Amino acid sequence: MTTSDSGKDITLHIAQNPEADELLGRSPLAALVGMLLDQQVPMEWAFTGPYTLAERMGSDDLDAGRIAAYDPDAFTELFTTKPALHRYPGSMAKRVQQLCQFLVAEYGGDASAVWRDAATGDDLLERLKALPGFGAQKAQIFLALLGKQLGVRPRGWREAAGPYGEAGSHRSVADITGPDSLIEVRAYKQEAKAAAKAAKAAKKPGTSRKQ
Repeated sequence: MTTSDSGKDITLHIAQNPEADELLGRSPLAALVGMLLDQQVPMEWAFTGPYTLAERMGSDDLDAGRIAAYDPDAFTELFTTKPALHRYPGSMAKRVQQLCQFLVAEYGGDASAVWRDAATGDDLLERLKALPGFGAQKAQIFLALLGKQLGVRPRGWREAAGPYGEAGSHRSVADITGPDSLIEVRAYKQEAKAAAKAAKAAKKPGTSRKQ
């Protein structure tokens, strides 16, 4: 994942931290872990997590086999040590370890094997949805990230990614290419959250009046 189809180095700007973004661009596992952590915390915090975790493990990259075999309590401590890697460090440490154990069992510990030979976007989407901690939405967002920024574009990838695959959209981390697009994506998320909250409130008993 270090170079695109054109042979150029891949540069990401999701974490808004040069070292963390450099790791995301060259490490398939770091990108997967960042996506896994991307819930209930700011996007930059989530995608800086892999870099911080690698540092705390004394390495310049993440290794699925090493994480899978790590003592669970000691691994949780890597997450809970201040500053914590997540708002819910204990549960996310468990999820990251489960993800790596799955990758070891199903892909020999090679994260890039999840998408390397995927023939179609639908095939890739199913593989991503099978990963521990990856629901349908998270799988589609990561598929969009792979296609839009990491050069992984099996046939039908945009369609499989749903709205997140649309060109020119600002819906998710797949669309973050710098500070300006980060602001646009954050604004979209806030608007979507407000709309969902309003819709939920409208459905509550007593919110409608009889004609």
